[in-house]
Amino acid sequence: MIKHHKRLFLNIIFFLLFVSYNCDKLYTLKNNDLNYNLHTFYYAWYGNKEIDGSQRHWNHEVLPHWSNNTWNDLPDFPGGEDIGANFYPKLGNYSSNDVNTISKHIDMIKRAGIGVITLSWWGEDTFEDKNVKLIMDIADAQRIKVNFHLEPTKDRTAEKVVEMIQYILDNYGNHNSFYRFNGKPLFYVYDSYHIEAKDWATILSIKGEKTIRGTDLDSYVIGLWVHKEEEDYFINGNFDGIYTYFASNGFTYGSSSKNWDYLSKWAVKNKKLFIPCVGPGYSDSRVRPWNTQNFKSRNEGKYYDSMFESAIASNPNIIGITSFNEWHEGTQIEPSIQKKIKSFDYENYYPLDENYYLNRTFYWSKRFIK
Repeated sequence: MIKHHKRLFLNIIFFLLFVSYNCDKLYTLKNNDLNYNLHTFYYAWYGNKEIDGSQRHWNHEVLPHWSNNTWNDLPDFPGGEDIGANFYPKLGNYSSNDVNTISKHIDMIKRAGIGVITLSWWGEDTFEDKNVKLIMDIADAQRIKVNFHLEPTKDRTAEKVVEMIQYILDNYGNHNSFYRFNGKPLFYVYDSYHIEAKDWATILSIKGEKTIRGTDLDSYVIGLWVHKEEEDYFINGNFDGIYTYFASNGFTYGSSSKNWDYLSKWAVKNKKLFIPCVGPGYSDSRVRPWNTQNFKSRNEGKYYDSMFESAIASNPNIIGITSFNEWHEGTQIEPSIQKKIKSFDYENYYPLDENYYLNRTFYWSKRFIK
């Protein structure tokens, strides 16, 4: 009987030691719900009268067609009930400077299992710059990381991109939520093709005249693959990788999922990162009424599933989600509501739940394991 009690006592001690030794591991497993190889493009450009003194982006203009003047005289949207978007957000005409709104967004992103927010960034002292610290602070509390989507500012050059990187690293690079891939910052460059490859080479090649390689600014610089046969452009420009951005499957060569297997294999062969981008659909007829050919129905969630399946099958390094809240193009996974006004009946996710795309993103985040 004494031996039995002694054995039982020793077993209890060993169990307690095991739990104590592994408690951190158990905690990590319990909270390991964020996929840091899943990035979502995030737009912090919205404003309202209550927080910002005026509407911003909700009162979007109708964009003119590049050649057909029929579309050039349509009135801008007033905002409020009548916004420049085909869907209406559950949170209404929110401000990207509102702590409560950003906190709700970060909670949604965490719920979706997304580990990285990619901020649309338009340069120093812009509207989209003043709220970066706020977003990073709230993201950090949820263990979410933040990186940057460098937008095509006026007169952008390769040298000015270096200035953008310098500013971001100086002001945000030491923040705990700042994202690094394999120890280095990672920047997406939208419409990178507007700058010639030889100019990119001056900053991205090792022997470039104004190279960032081997300096404190060295980063993964990811270019946007748009057209067919752009292989030489990305090699000669010495980009670190490629991404596809657009949520309308077939809109560009790069955003056509049928081409992702080739792009992925090409990237591996040339030692570059491949980042295909998926979206839940595409609907922008309120701001681009002439763009009906690029409309993509959500098809009750099937479109999103199809894009994710294709992206994962291509064996990418990272998957981008276009988008969390680009409402103008109807690519958002942020919850929307059913709403009808006198002049327009907004699209919605029915018969799906308003949180469907957050939950479905979490589902796919668990199936994309690197």
